[in-house]
Amino acid sequence: MRIHSTLTRQREEFRPLHPPDVLFYNCGPTVYDHFHIGNARNFVVFDVIRRHLAHRGFRVKFVQNLTDIDDKIISRAAREGTTWEAVAAKYADYYFKTAALLGVQPADVHPRATGHVPQMLALIATLIDRGLAYATPSGDVYYRVRAFDHYGELSGRNIDDLREGARVEPGEEKEDPLDFALWKASKPGEPSWPSPWGAGRPGWHIECTAMIHTHLGETIDIHSGGTDLVFPHHENERAQSMGATGREYVRFWMHNGFLNIDGEKMSKSLGNFRTIEEVLREYSPLVV
Repeated sequence: MRIHSTLTRQREEFRPLHPPDVLFYNCGPTVYDHFHIGNARNFVVFDVIRRHLAHRGFRVKFVQNLTDIDDKIISRAAREGTTWEAVAAKYADYYFKTAALLGVQPADVHPRATGHVPQMLALIATLIDRGLAYATPSGDVYYRVRAFDHYGELSGRNIDDLREGARVEPGEEKEDPLDFALWKASKPGEPSWPSPWGAGRPGWHIECTAMIHTHLGETIDIHSGGTDLVFPHHENERAQSMGATGREYVRFWMHNGFLNIDGEKMSKSLGNFRTIEEVLREYSPLVV
């Protein structure tokens, strides 16, 4: 069995770290809104790959997270006059119902970001101890990108080119515009957790790394997601994990492409999307 590796940009023979076991993580949804069929493509594609691996005799442990704390969730809650917890619960339930309609198997584990804050704090502390992260006077913590020699390998980007397009937003205390947030100091009206650097909440990228380490270990066989996650999300995940452990994070990176409509990516911002409910009113789940 050969897999196209995003990291090497080549087809490679699939050999798990400890055959026949396969440790497989797919980046799941941020639960703040309904999904369109382009979003659902990710769930279906990697469910099929998971089933195929099992058919070939592998013992697959499949983990797919739910991002249940995020800027988009907080914004949605403010617009609807409700709590971020209510928004996350509503759309997590919607995800499970939609996945079932499409015949997507539940993951072996569906970890939620908010259930892993202690693991995130421990990981951030390790990165600070290794000189790969730093806390600011205001209580934010950033990853020191230039201290990680392998940054840009996954996405094929040159760090100096990235530097030219990067900028520091007002109020940020970054050493370098490339640095990304591991921990965000609390703001009025936002959820927060206690930390050694003050109350705050985790950055998006540290969430997945902590959940993978907790449920699958420091090196896994397959990490998948949509192609839009290669940079910065997966690039940053790799930097965090390898920086903390000194080990390769993922053996095979896999990314599904976009669903296109008339040559353009299906997206909410372009308004060219159809929700799963709309499509299922016309077609059976097998057709979708």
